[in-house]
Amino acid sequence: MTAQQRYPGWSVVWVAFIVAFFAWGIGFHGMGVFLQTLHATKGWPIATISAAITAHFLIGAAVVVYLPEVHRKLGLAKSTILGAALTAFGIVSWSISASPSHLFAAAIFSGSGWALTSGAAINAMIVPWFDKERPKAIGHAFNGSSFGGVIFAPLLVAMISQLGFPQTALIVGSSMVLLVAPLAHQWLRHGPEQPSLAADGMPGGAAATSGAGNSVRSSRRVLMNSRAFVTLTAAFALALFAQVGVLSHLLPRLSTILEASGAAIAVSVTTLSAVAGRMLLARLIGNNDRRYAACANFLVQTIGVSILCVADAAPMLLLGCVLFGLGVGNVVSMPTLIAQQEFRAADVGTVVALVVAINQAVFALAPAILGAVRDFASSYTASFAIAATIQVAAAGVVLIGRNGVSADRGPS
Repeated sequence: MTAQQRYPGWSVVWVAFIVAFFAWGIGFHGMGVFLQTLHATKGWPIATISAAITAHFLIGAAVVVYLPEVHRKLGLAKSTILGAALTAFGIVSWSISASPSHLFAAAIFSGSGWALTSGAAINAMIVPWFDKERPKAIGHAFNGSSFGGVIFAPLLVAMISQLGFPQTALIVGSSMVLLVAPLAHQWLRHGPEQPSLAADGMPGGAAATSGAGNSVRSSRRVLMNSRAFVTLTAAFALALFAQVGVLSHLLPRLSTILEASGAAIAVSVTTLSAVAGRMLLARLIGNNDRRYAACANFLVQTIGVSILCVADAAPMLLLGCVLFGLGVGNVVSMPTLIAQQEFRAADVGTVVALVVAINQAVFALAPAILGAVRDFASSYTASFAIAATIQVAAAGVVLIGRNGVSADRGPS
């Protein structure tokens, strides 16, 4: 294609990148900043604020289960705009809460916004446009989540210190709506069929090659009873539990050895490594068995977390951050790529939504559990050792599902 004939799917990828940038920057990485701010300024117990954050993720998980129906009823563009608006209203509500109980009401809005703009929603934006090039497209789109982590945490801290929490929330939330709304309206209202294209820019008549021709959807019960679904969900639930638990406690763990500035740099190295790992996977994975790739990804992270568990010097801590970080982005994006290989095209959206919802319900508990272990043991050694063990278990579970793939996929 010439520059004038550039495949519109890549514009959709950039829209998804921006949505992911705001969604993870506010709804995931921002939660830690909100916790710190509310505890410092209002004196509310960390346990209570943490419970509200858990509610935020659990509400998001409940909404994600029905995300395919929301998309079919409202359309992808309107759903995304609604998600941006709910996120903005939610974080403003967090910022002006007058009592801890108000945080749980705010979590209804922020959690719903997170559900409509995070993992399953990003997948829904990309899937219609890409088949063979889906790993590359998914990788580019989900890089927005990594850059959201790099930019938003320090940006929110700086803005809150200068402007206060309410004004910061209003500015950031409004910026998300003002940027996401027109982009979603322009690029997410139609799929590739509108310009008579199929996935990857093929002529419309080639749509059958992507498996889109079979539009009969399997029921949730049938999908959830399949071996491929059970092992996919269990493996990534374990991996995300370990990953989110480590990420939520990474800064205080690093701060035991490094100064505050050095610990912040190490966290940024972790996030940037996630971008590198995702792009490396997109280049190498091709049509290879994606469960093997997931297993390797989990084991690389296990090595990184094991180093973080025992290291007592800056160079080893940085090495642990790099190895752990290389897999961080892939744990978020790989369920989509595995589902593409193992399920019919008509079922991929439902499968991904269910996997994301279950995973989110599980990983919402990780920060509190690993934090409780840390308090009991008076160090992070036991917490990080548990996380590493869980990642090894995830590597084993993801391989167990390989034998059930052919039976679950069915005709495409």
